[in-house]
Amino acid sequence: MEIAHLIGMANQIAEFFEALPDRSEAVKGVAQHLRNFWAPGMRKQLIVYVVNGADNTLNPLAREAALMLHAELAGKAAR
Repeated sequence: MEIAHLIGMANQIAEFFEALPDRSEAVKGVAQHLRNFWAPGMRKQLIVYVVNGADNTLNPLAREAALMLHAELAGKAAR
């Protein structure tokens, strides 16, 4: 899938969770949504995009959620 489309979808998800008063919970909500509803390949594309220095078109909550997912994957790989 084209990264621009994934960014748009991730931004829509993040915008929904921006309504939560606790930023940490909002980031966790975005990450959980990506886990539950995105195919592994879609998540991987977004993570690679963020890790490789994503530009500012990605909502900060989505960026943090992608980094959270990246950290989880790195932790699993280290086991």
